[in-house]
Amino acid sequence: MDSATIVFVVLFAIFAALGFGASKWRKGDMRELGEWALAGRKLGIYLAWFLVGADLYTAYTFIAIPEAVYLHGSVYMFAVPYVMATFAVAMIVMTSLWKISKEKNYVTAVDFVKDKFNSKTLAILIAITGIVAELPYIALQIVGMQAVLIVMLQPYFTTASAITSVSEFALIVSFVILAAFTFWSGLRGAVLTAVMKDIIILVSVVVIVIAVPLAIKGGFATAFSKAAAAGAISKVSYATLAPVLGPAFLSLFVLSALALYLYPHSINGVLGSKSAKSVRYSTAMLPLYGFGLFLLALFGILIFAEPNALAIIASQKNPALVVPALIYTTMPGWFAGFAFLGIFIGGLVPAAIMAISQANLLTRNIIKEFKKDMTPQQEARIAKWASVIFKFLALGFVFVIPASYAIQLQLLGGILIVQTLPPIFMGLYVKWLDKNALIAGWFVGILSGLYFIFTIPLNVSLHTLVTSLMSTPLGLLYVAAVSLSLNVVVVFVWSAIARMTKQKAQPATA
Repeated sequence: MDSATIVFVVLFAIFAALGFGASKWRKGDMRELGEWALAGRKLGIYLAWFLVGADLYTAYTFIAIPEAVYLHGSVYMFAVPYVMATFAVAMIVMTSLWKISKEKNYVTAVDFVKDKFNSKTLAILIAITGIVAELPYIALQIVGMQAVLIVMLQPYFTTASAITSVSEFALIVSFVILAAFTFWSGLRGAVLTAVMKDIIILVSVVVIVIAVPLAIKGGFATAFSKAAAAGAISKVSYATLAPVLGPAFLSLFVLSALALYLYPHSINGVLGSKSAKSVRYSTAMLPLYGFGLFLLALFGILIFAEPNALAIIASQKNPALVVPALIYTTMPGWFAGFAFLGIFIGGLVPAAIMAISQANLLTRNIIKEFKKDMTPQQEARIAKWASVIFKFLALGFVFVIPASYAIQLQLLGGILIVQTLPPIFMGLYVKWLDKNALIAGWFVGILSGLYFIFTIPLNVSLHTLVTSLMSTPLGLLYVAAVSLSLNVVVVFVWSAIARMTKQKAQPATA
């Protein structure tokens, strides 16, 4: 084995040991859902920061965004303001949600929705949305993990099919290990492995963004020049934003910022905090991750100056290899293994957190609605097995989609999850929303989003953007912006009518 593989394997063994050993950290009764899924709500400022950061600094950062910039240009730099803006959203709503959840012993945001609106139907619909929206997000992590394995396996195999087959087998083994320690240690395993993951990734980012441009003759100046030449042929802009893409950029960044903290895994990380102060302070530090995302997004341009990395992408016909290929061709072998491990577990740790949050929703907000007599032990046991099932569902999902659709997985999930904004975010502050209006708005938002996704005509110049953008008189818009707008209009109009009807029906007081 070469030095990159040796370093990778050794560090992965340490990662797995840390995941299994985490069950003994801050011990609690792992037969209870609150202990297994929320680590007993004992996370302080820094651990909450690491945990939520693990949700953010994922394969999305290292794989999907650089790949999208490489394929489609500057429009995908929307991820930079999106990550920054989402923390402002979190600062407003997450502290309020944490306080209510602590007081009422909620494990999920759906617990809040059910209590607030006294509607089992609404709660189940929101729970199903969270579960389904997480699947493409977990699949995105797997795409990133596979990209690392493909680059690492190149010295050992001569054909792309052999590399793909071995990488898929390695993914299955990795997910068996992940499923086992998540089952055993719950969120505690995710927390401790998140600390290891984030330290490796933060070190890797600092070194990579300094060393890789220095290793390439001419650095970013050469890269932008070559990108411009390539863009002139493919009609993709890397330095400027075409006017037609202005609305797309704005809607992608705003809707993505609103969506992130609606995902069950993000809420799960927040609810594991031990105090409102931990939520506020850890959120305030999270923009540090956003700066790293900006630097890595530039790798989608930097790769144009590294012909050896471009050759790897061409040989594998896989644009998701942008960052791994750059690391492999410009860095020493031992450091490449170190960085690859960071990217790889940067997919595993979020996948664990996401599967835990899905299991919480299935157990507490769907199954428990029909089996009221479940004991806390039964609740936790079902959640543990459900987390295993969800991981492998996502793994199967990624084996049947093209790797070039990586970024679209996250955007597809965003279109679905943002439809839960009215009952969760608005429900925290608006007292007169009607539960039937929220159900109707949800249906309108989900159905319109899916309709737009599956009926948008192919636009050759935008490639896979067709799954997330639609043409309107304003220009190209992220589908989620349109579907959420329809959802909100239905909710507020219906709620206003319902409120006026109730007021008229009430007898006049003397």
